[in-house]
Amino acid sequence: MDNVSRREFIRKAAVASGGCAVFLLLGPGGTGNASHPAPEGASPLGDYDWEQHRYAYLIDAQKCIGCGMCVKACKAENKVPDDNFRTWIERYEISEDGEAEVDSPNGGLNGFEENVTHVKIAKAFFVPKMCNHCAAAPCVQVCPVGATYRTKDGVVLVDPKHCVGCGYCIQACPYAVRFLNPETHTADKCTLCYHRLTKGLKPACVGACPVGARQLADMKDQFDPVRKRIITERVAVLQPELLTEPQCFYLALDKEVR
Repeated sequence: MDNVSRREFIRKAAVASGGCAVFLLLGPGGTGNASHPAPEGASPLGDYDWEQHRYAYLIDAQKCIGCGMCVKACKAENKVPDDNFRTWIERYEISEDGEAEVDSPNGGLNGFEENVTHVKIAKAFFVPKMCNHCAAAPCVQVCPVGATYRTKDGVVLVDPKHCVGCGYCIQACPYAVRFLNPETHTADKCTLCYHRLTKGLKPACVGACPVGARQLADMKDQFDPVRKRIITERVAVLQPELLTEPQCFYLALDKEVR
Protein backbone atom coordinates (compact mmCIF):
# COMPACT_ATOMS: atom_id res chain seq x y z
CA MET A 1 0.00 0.00 0.00
CA ASP A 2 1.57 3.34 -1.03
CA ASN A 3 1.77 6.32 1.31
CA VAL A 4 -1.21 8.17 -0.18
CA SER A 5 -3.60 5.23 -0.10
CA ARG A 6 -2.39 4.23 3.36
CA ARG A 7 -3.03 7.74 4.62
CA GLU A 8 -6.53 7.82 3.14
CA PHE A 9 -7.31 4.38 4.57
CA ILE A 10 -6.24 5.38 8.08
CA ARG A 11 -8.06 8.71 7.86
CA LYS A 12 -11.34 7.04 6.88
CA ALA A 13 -10.89 4.39 9.53
CA ALA A 14 -10.30 7.03 12.17
CA VAL A 15 -13.34 9.09 11.22
CA ALA A 16 -15.62 6.06 10.89
CA SER A 17 -14.67 4.40 14.16
CA GLY A 18 -13.87 7.32 16.42
CA GLY A 19 -10.26 6.19 16.55
CA CYS A 20 -10.80 2.58 17.65
CA ALA A 21 -9.73 1.09 14.33
CA VAL A 22 -6.60 3.20 14.28
CA PHE A 23 -5.74 2.11 17.82
CA LEU A 24 -6.06 -1.52 16.73
CA LEU A 25 -3.99 -0.90 13.62
CA LEU A 26 -1.21 0.96 15.35
CA GLY A 27 -1.24 -0.47 18.85
CA PRO A 28 -0.98 1.27 22.24
CA GLY A 29 0.36 4.81 22.16
CA GLY A 30 -1.03 5.44 18.68
CA THR A 31 2.35 6.25 17.19
CA GLY A 32 2.65 3.31 14.82
CA ASN A 33 5.89 3.36 12.84
CA ALA A 34 6.07 7.14 12.77
CA SER A 35 9.55 8.47 13.45
CA HIS A 36 10.72 12.03 13.42
CA PRO A 37 14.37 12.63 12.64
CA ALA A 38 15.79 16.00 13.58
CA PRO A 39 14.37 18.63 11.18
CA GLU A 40 16.71 20.08 8.61
CA GLY A 41 19.72 21.67 10.28
CA ALA A 42 18.81 20.28 13.73
CA SER A 43 21.70 17.89 14.18
CA PRO A 44 24.56 17.77 16.66
CA LEU A 45 26.77 17.23 13.63
CA GLY A 46 25.52 20.33 11.84
CA ASP A 47 25.28 24.04 12.60
CA TYR A 48 22.24 23.64 14.84
CA ASP A 49 21.91 21.30 17.82
CA TRP A 50 18.30 21.05 18.95
CA GLU A 51 19.35 19.62 22.30
CA GLN A 52 21.10 22.88 23.20
CA HIS A 53 17.94 25.01 23.07
CA ARG A 54 14.47 25.14 24.60
CA TYR A 55 12.19 27.82 23.29
CA ALA A 56 9.45 29.81 24.96
CA TYR A 57 7.44 32.78 23.72
CA LEU A 58 6.61 36.03 25.51
CA ILE A 59 3.75 38.37 24.60
CA ASP A 60 3.40 41.77 26.25
CA ALA A 61 -0.32 42.44 25.96
CA GLN A 62 0.13 45.97 27.26
CA LYS A 63 2.33 46.87 24.28
CA CYS A 64 0.24 45.34 21.46
CA ILE A 65 -1.39 48.02 19.29
CA GLY A 66 -3.38 45.66 17.07
CA CYS A 67 -1.65 46.77 13.86
CA GLY A 68 -1.72 43.30 12.29
CA MET A 69 1.88 43.36 11.11
CA CYS A 70 2.62 40.06 12.88
CA VAL A 71 -0.32 38.36 11.15
CA LYS A 72 0.81 39.67 7.76
CA ALA A 73 4.39 38.52 8.36
CA CYS A 74 3.26 35.05 9.43
CA LYS A 75 1.07 34.59 6.37
CA ALA A 76 3.80 35.73 4.00
CA GLU A 77 6.58 33.69 5.62
CA ASN A 78 4.60 30.45 5.94
CA LYS A 79 2.25 30.75 2.94
CA VAL A 80 -0.79 30.38 5.20
CA PRO A 81 -3.95 29.81 3.09
CA ASP A 82 -6.61 32.52 2.86
CA ASP A 83 -9.16 32.54 5.71
CA ASN A 84 -6.77 30.57 7.95
CA PHE A 85 -4.33 31.86 10.54
CA ARG A 86 -1.35 30.54 12.45
CA THR A 87 -1.52 33.61 14.65
CA TRP A 88 -4.15 36.30 15.06
CA ILE A 89 -5.08 39.28 17.25
CA GLU A 90 -8.18 39.67 19.38
CA ARG A 91 -9.60 42.99 20.56
CA TYR A 92 -11.19 43.10 24.00
CA GLU A 93 -13.57 45.90 24.95
CA ILE A 94 -14.74 45.89 28.55
CA SER A 95 -17.86 47.91 29.33
CA GLU A 96 -18.38 49.79 32.58
CA ASP A 97 -20.66 47.00 33.80
CA GLY A 98 -17.88 44.45 33.26
CA GLU A 99 -19.16 42.82 30.05
CA ALA A 100 -16.45 41.82 27.58
CA GLU A 101 -16.86 42.12 23.82
CA VAL A 102 -14.26 40.27 21.75
CA ASP A 103 -13.69 40.55 18.02
CA SER A 104 -10.98 39.67 15.53
CA PRO A 105 -11.92 40.84 12.03
CA ASN A 106 -10.00 38.74 9.52
CA GLY A 107 -7.67 37.71 12.32
CA GLY A 108 -6.60 41.31 12.82
CA LEU A 109 -4.75 41.08 9.51
CA ASN A 110 -5.70 44.61 8.50
CA GLY A 111 -5.85 46.13 11.93
CA PHE A 112 -9.04 47.27 13.64
CA GLU A 113 -11.54 49.96 12.78
CA GLU A 114 -13.12 52.01 15.54
CA ASN A 115 -16.01 50.14 17.10
CA VAL A 116 -19.22 52.12 17.05
CA THR A 117 -21.19 51.23 20.17
CA HIS A 118 -23.61 52.90 22.53
CA VAL A 119 -22.05 51.09 25.48
CA LYS A 120 -19.52 53.00 27.55
CA ILE A 121 -16.15 51.28 27.38
CA ALA A 122 -14.10 51.17 30.56
CA LYS A 123 -11.02 49.72 28.92
CA ALA A 124 -9.89 48.14 25.67
CA PHE A 125 -6.81 46.18 24.67
CA PHE A 126 -5.40 43.73 22.11
CA VAL A 127 -4.24 40.16 22.72
CA PRO A 128 -2.21 38.17 20.15
CA LYS A 129 -3.01 34.46 20.06
CA MET A 130 -1.02 31.52 18.69
CA CYS A 131 -0.05 27.92 19.41
CA ASN A 132 1.13 27.68 23.03
CA HIS A 133 3.64 24.89 22.28
CA CYS A 134 2.51 23.11 25.43
CA ALA A 135 4.91 20.85 27.30
CA ALA A 136 1.94 18.56 28.03
CA ALA A 137 0.18 19.09 24.71
CA PRO A 138 -3.22 17.36 24.27
CA CYS A 139 -2.72 17.39 20.49
CA VAL A 140 0.37 15.21 20.83
CA GLN A 141 -1.45 12.78 23.09
CA VAL A 142 -4.47 12.23 20.81
CA CYS A 143 -2.75 11.94 17.43
CA PRO A 144 -3.36 8.33 16.33
CA VAL A 145 -0.33 8.18 14.03
CA GLY A 146 2.25 10.24 15.91
CA ALA A 147 2.26 13.01 13.32
CA THR A 148 2.06 15.69 15.98
CA TYR A 149 5.12 15.72 18.20
CA ARG A 150 7.26 17.95 20.42
CA THR A 151 10.84 18.53 19.37
CA LYS A 152 13.81 18.32 21.71
CA ASP A 153 13.97 22.11 21.78
CA GLY A 154 10.34 22.46 22.87
CA VAL A 155 8.44 23.22 19.66
CA VAL A 156 5.23 21.35 18.82
CA LEU A 157 5.23 20.43 15.12
CA VAL A 158 3.16 18.45 12.64
CA ASP A 159 4.86 15.97 10.33
CA PRO A 160 2.88 16.27 7.06
CA LYS A 161 4.31 12.97 5.83
CA HIS A 162 2.49 11.13 8.63
CA CYS A 163 -0.59 13.30 9.23
CA VAL A 164 -3.77 11.63 7.95
CA GLY A 165 -6.02 14.67 8.40
CA CYS A 166 -8.32 13.00 10.92
CA GLY A 167 -8.73 16.25 12.86
CA TYR A 168 -8.35 14.76 16.35
CA CYS A 169 -5.60 17.22 17.27
CA ILE A 170 -7.71 20.14 16.06
CA GLN A 171 -10.56 19.09 18.34
CA ALA A 172 -8.23 18.39 21.28
CA CYS A 173 -6.52 21.78 21.29
CA PRO A 174 -8.19 23.91 23.99
CA TYR A 175 -6.81 27.10 22.45
CA ALA A 176 -8.33 26.55 18.98
CA VAL A 177 -5.03 27.27 17.25
CA ARG A 178 -5.07 24.42 14.72
CA PHE A 179 -6.81 24.12 11.38
CA LEU A 180 -7.03 21.65 8.52
CA ASN A 181 -5.00 23.07 5.67
CA PRO A 182 -7.33 23.11 2.62
CA GLU A 183 -4.38 22.66 0.27
CA THR A 184 -2.43 19.88 2.00
CA HIS A 185 -5.39 18.31 3.87
CA THR A 186 -3.18 17.99 6.94
CA ALA A 187 -3.24 19.69 10.34
CA ASP A 188 -1.57 23.10 10.34
CA LYS A 189 -0.57 25.65 12.97
CA CYS A 190 2.22 27.91 14.25
CA THR A 191 5.67 26.32 14.14
CA LEU A 192 7.53 29.31 15.66
CA CYS A 193 8.95 29.53 12.12
CA TYR A 194 11.09 26.49 12.94
CA HIS A 195 12.86 26.74 9.60
CA ARG A 196 14.14 30.12 10.80
CA LEU A 197 15.03 29.01 14.32
CA THR A 198 17.42 26.37 13.03
CA LYS A 199 19.26 29.11 11.12
CA GLY A 200 19.59 31.36 14.13
CA LEU A 201 16.74 33.66 13.07
CA LYS A 202 13.68 34.78 15.03
CA PRO A 203 10.10 33.95 14.03
CA ALA A 204 8.71 36.28 11.39
CA CYS A 205 6.08 37.68 13.76
CA VAL A 206 8.75 38.69 16.30
CA GLY A 207 10.71 40.59 13.71
CA ALA A 208 7.62 42.30 12.30
CA CYS A 209 6.20 43.65 15.57
CA PRO A 210 6.92 47.41 15.60
CA VAL A 211 6.53 47.76 19.38
CA GLY A 212 8.32 44.63 20.64
CA ALA A 213 5.16 43.02 21.98
CA ARG A 214 6.30 39.59 20.73
CA GLN A 215 9.58 38.06 21.88
CA LEU A 216 11.28 34.68 21.72
CA ALA A 217 13.24 33.19 24.62
CA ASP A 218 15.78 30.41 24.76
CA MET A 219 15.28 28.97 28.23
CA LYS A 220 18.61 27.15 28.09
CA ASP A 221 20.53 30.38 27.56
CA GLN A 222 21.10 31.87 31.01
CA PHE A 223 22.03 35.22 29.46
CA ASP A 224 18.88 35.50 27.33
CA PRO A 225 17.07 38.71 28.42
CA VAL A 226 13.63 37.38 27.45
CA ARG A 227 14.24 34.25 29.53
CA LYS A 228 15.06 36.51 32.46
CA ARG A 229 11.76 38.36 32.06
CA ILE A 230 9.79 35.12 32.01
CA ILE A 231 11.53 33.91 35.17
CA THR A 232 11.48 37.16 37.16
CA GLU A 233 8.33 39.02 36.10
CA ARG A 234 4.68 38.21 36.75
CA VAL A 235 3.79 36.25 33.64
CA ALA A 236 0.58 34.33 33.02
CA VAL A 237 -0.59 31.62 30.64
CA LEU A 238 -3.94 30.97 29.03
CA GLN A 239 -6.23 28.59 30.91
CA PRO A 240 -3.66 27.35 33.45
CA GLU A 241 -6.27 25.08 35.02
CA LEU A 242 -5.99 22.76 32.01
CA LEU A 243 -2.44 21.75 33.07
CA THR A 244 -1.16 21.76 29.49
CA GLU A 245 1.98 23.66 30.58
CA PRO A 246 1.85 26.33 27.85
CA GLN A 247 5.18 27.76 26.77
CA CYS A 248 3.60 30.95 25.50
CA PHE A 249 3.70 33.46 28.37
CA TYR A 250 1.87 36.77 28.71
CA LEU A 251 2.65 40.00 30.50
CA ALA A 252 -0.25 42.25 31.57
CA LEU A 253 -2.86 39.60 30.77
CA ASP A 254 -6.33 40.68 31.90
CA LYS A 255 -8.59 38.25 33.71
CA GLU A 256 -11.15 38.46 30.89
CA VAL A 257 -8.82 36.76 28.43
CA ARG A 258 -9.25 33.02 27.85
